[in-house]
Amino acid sequence: MASSQTTSPTSDTKSKVITTFLDHPTFSCAQCAAVIALQDELISKAFSGRDGRGYLMHSAVNLKMGKREDRPLLTGVHTVADVYCMGCNDRMGWYYHKASDQSQKYKEGKYLLEQEKLVKENSWKLAD
Repeated sequence: MASSQTTSPTSDTKSKVITTFLDHPTFSCAQCAAVIALQDELISKAFSGRDGRGYLMHSAVNLKMGKREDRPLLTGVHTVADVYCMGCNDRMGWYYHKASDQSQKYKEGKYLLEQEKLVKENSWKLAD
């Protein structure tokens, strides 16, 4: 009998976490240390998440997309999907699919990552 190679949303995904961005400042998951985004991808720190401050990011990695839904947020109703860390399944924030208000369209295709879920990793090197 052949074993199945498919993974379910609840299976251990740590083996699939990508390690990239060596020697670049990053944001990592506070729970499992998986790299989530380059600090260079930060657009704004002036956002609100579910549990406090949030960062608007151009892009992110090592995230799984949840179910798309219309959600009332501080700036109106947006079509978003929660995003989860591939390493530990912790909810990291959400992805903006669509904004109904014209003034909010700049958020489409961007990520809102919860500040408390991230660790800022600097790639400083000490001189010998």
